[in-house]
Amino acid sequence: MNYDAMFQSALDGLRADGSYRYFAELERRSGNFPKAYHHGLGRDVTVWCSNDYLGMGQHPEVLKAMHDALDETGAGAGGTRNISGTNHYHVELEKELASLHGKESALLFNSGYLSNWVTLGTIAGRLRNCVVLSDELNHASMIEGIRHSRAEKQIFRHNDVEDLERRLKELPADVPKIIAFESVYSMDGDIAPIEAFCDLADKYGAMTYLDEVHAVGMYGDHGAGVAEKMGLSHRLTVIEGTLGKGYGVVGGYIAASAPLCDFVRSFGSGFIFSTALPPMIAAGALASVRYLKRSSAEREGQQRAVAYLRAALDKAGIPHVGNPSHIVPIMVGEAELCRDLSDELLNRFGHYIQPINFPTVPRGTERLRLTPTPLHTNEAIDELVEAVSTLWRERQLKRSVAA
Repeated sequence: MNYDAMFQSALDGLRADGSYRYFAELERRSGNFPKAYHHGLGRDVTVWCSNDYLGMGQHPEVLKAMHDALDETGAGAGGTRNISGTNHYHVELEKELASLHGKESALLFNSGYLSNWVTLGTIAGRLRNCVVLSDELNHASMIEGIRHSRAEKQIFRHNDVEDLERRLKELPADVPKIIAFESVYSMDGDIAPIEAFCDLADKYGAMTYLDEVHAVGMYGDHGAGVAEKMGLSHRLTVIEGTLGKGYGVVGGYIAASAPLCDFVRSFGSGFIFSTALPPMIAAGALASVRYLKRSSAEREGQQRAVAYLRAALDKAGIPHVGNPSHIVPIMVGEAELCRDLSDELLNRFGHYIQPINFPTVPRGTERLRLTPTPLHTNEAIDELVEAVSTLWRERQLKRSVAA
């Protein structure tokens, strides 16, 4: 058996349909974000697709906390949380996250992916006859967690309250149920009808599981996410978040009741058998969460940059998805063209925007996903839009009516 030939054949298929993923070798330089050194080009480029949404990955308070903790505790945690790996910084961070979301408890994971996978897999897998009702556009980590649980699942239409209620009505009242959905959906930037989903959960005796990874740090008076902004945090059973996007570090977490968090801590194998995050990581995340609880300047700066970019795209007639969030998708609709536009923006104009192709989005909805930060200036936005407009004109691509 020629296994390598099998692997290569599958890879060749990705290249043929334009969905093969190429990694850009970038070197982030503290204090210079959103600029980064591109090793392939040998020069600086402007990054427009980073999930370091607020630039907290270079914030002085975050860096100082990490440097101090590194000097105090050393590089690694030394083990799993159960075997010598629970550091004071982990405990303090979990307390801070519970407070942030108004919950009794919180549990820290090594990534947002792991927090979804372990939590959904553990709860749904261990509650007898549990049924998970999952939004059709949920993230892969949620899908994998649900699949891992082997619980019954039903996929409801995206953000469709009526379809969700129809499915809930058909389930017995004494069956445990989880409604799993996201607040901000990362590719289209739309926001879930959280209150309506909570109403259905109350009506039909279901738990709610809200993924806020693309919202924490950025929405609400204290950065607790869309649920905080809407005044709904208290109505959600589980709020899941990340420390690697708005907070600029790495890690994931859940915030919920003390029994639920302890249940996942005690039965979730992906938590039990994972080496804990290095204490310096927890210290940096703790500093970031605390800072964004008291500072709204970064959130306001991001909102200004997003509004300015949308207005500039509208003026140039570049088609983008309208939504109430910070995510600005420029729609392309064809994989090879999307890759070509990305390459041209990088090589000719020095703008790095990773093309978003299948399987991240359905075929025919390929896009360039922009995430302007408070550190992107109006001048930089003008330069980007001019470059995109040039490529649109050269390729005679369809413009929006506003042009």
